[in-house]
Amino acid sequence: MVRLTIVIPTLNEAAIIATALRALAPLRERGAEIIVADGGSGDGTVRLAEPLADKVIVVPRGRGAPMNAVAALGTGNAFLFLHADTALPDQADRLIEAALTRRAWGRFDLRIAGRHPLLAVIARMISWRSRLTGIASGDQAIFVSRGAFIVVGGFPDLPLMEDIAISRRLKRLCRPACIGTPVVTSGRRWERNGVIRTTLLMWRLRLAYYLGVAPARLAALYASEQPSTAQSHTGP
Repeated sequence: MVRLTIVIPTLNEAAIIATALRALAPLRERGAEIIVADGGSGDGTVRLAEPLADKVIVVPRGRGAPMNAVAALGTGNAFLFLHADTALPDQADRLIEAALTRRAWGRFDLRIAGRHPLLAVIARMISWRSRLTGIASGDQAIFVSRGAFIVVGGFPDLPLMEDIAISRRLKRLCRPACIGTPVVTSGRRWERNGVIRTTLLMWRLRLAYYLGVAPARLAALYASEQPSTAQSHTGP
C-alpha cells in the first residue's frame, strides 16, 4: 500500500495556498501527508498553510537540497512533489499507487489553464516530449517511491533544472510511469511574461543545459528574464 508524502514548495503564494491545500483534503483523509516547504515568504503563506498541512517547514531558498531536507521529514513510502499552482486530478493518490506497482517513479500528463490558445499546444508538446524522452518537468507532479528516491540520492543541489537532473537519475532505474489523466497547472507565468517569449526562453535554457552550461549561469539568465515578483517555481 502506498502512503504519499506530498511536498509543496512555496514562496509568496498567499493568494493561492489555502485553495491548493483544501483541494488536497480528500487525499489527506485517505492517509496522505502534506508538507509545505516555504522558502521565506513575506506575505502570510506560512500562516495560511499551517492549519491545512501536516507540517510547514521554512527552508533556504533553492530547488534541490531543500526538497531533499523536507522529504527526509516525511513518513510516507512514496513522495509527490507538487507545485502550489498545480491541481491534481480526482483520485490522484490511487492513480499513483497503481503506477508505482509498475514503475519506481512517474509523472502526469499536463494541461495548462489559461485563455491563450497556444497553452493547450504547449501542454501537449510537454507531455509528448516527456513520453519520448523519459524526462519529467516539475509542473507534471513527479512522484517516486521512497526507496528509489534514496537510491538515486534525491534531487541534485542545483539552482535550476533540478527536475531534469532527477529525471535523468531515476531514468537509470527505469523509465517513468506516464499517467494520462492530466494535472492542471496555472498559465500565469506564460500569460504574465508572454506565451511565445516564455516558451522560447524555456527552450533556450533546456538546450543550454543539455549542451553543458552550468545551472548557476542558467539560473542567473532565468532570473534576469523574470519580473521582480517571481513565484515559488517558475522554472522550465
